[in-house]
Amino acid sequence: MKILVCISHVPDTTSKINFSENNTVFDKTGVQFVINPNDEFGLTRAIWFKEKNNAVVHVINVGLSDTESTLRKALAIGADKAIRINHNPKDGHSVAKYISNYISNNSYDLIIAGRESIDYNGGMVPGMISAFTDINFIDKCIDLNISGDSVEASREIEGGKENISTKLPLIIGGQKGLVEESDLRIPNMRGIMMARKKELEVVEVNKDYQSTNSKSFEKPLPKGEVTLISADEIDKLIDLLHNEAKAI
Repeated sequence: MKILVCISHVPDTTSKINFSENNTVFDKTGVQFVINPNDEFGLTRAIWFKEKNNAVVHVINVGLSDTESTLRKALAIGADKAIRINHNPKDGHSVAKYISNYISNNSYDLIIAGRESIDYNGGMVPGMISAFTDINFIDKCIDLNISGDSVEASREIEGGKENISTKLPLIIGGQKGLVEESDLRIPNMRGIMMARKKELEVVEVNKDYQSTNSKSFEKPLPKGEVTLISADEIDKLIDLLHNEAKAI
């Protein structure tokens, strides 16, 4: 079985976010980047298939050279090969199109993407890859078992989960539940040393599929002060909700 895991290079949620050039460019100064958490759940599941089913695991990213540290971490965790499509991603459409083109020229049995990335939270890329490649798609996947080319999967739905039976090839949008946080792997020294020798292929592109562009960014306004009301001052609470907060 041959597996491709899509990896997003995203800011750590503990990083302080700022913008430059009149709020039109994300300022990466001092920002720590990590593997997108939903992608890391998928990568961990792929490594499980590698260990249990002798699967071959590749990871792919659309990005510039600064994303290679994140790809090397994925290699250190256990992926066999990394692919970087050399393009500055500015929308989900272009990311999905470049990855789909690569899949069309390099066959895979299973493509795992996170259901969404934590930077833009678009949640569009895995579904668009499915549409571009005409490969079946399961979103919000929380369980995945494969025997031969038969797949038993579960996906999160409102109020519960849905069990699905299908065949390979398949694309999934993974999330927590596919594995748990306690299952995530930290690269050890041996993995880090081996990652330096593993192949990192850089794919040049000759067409820009970007269809949208960000004009400017705006950070949320600071939260206002909190007014504490004693439990026995119900009339005061009602007055504040009605006259100040305009909530009632």
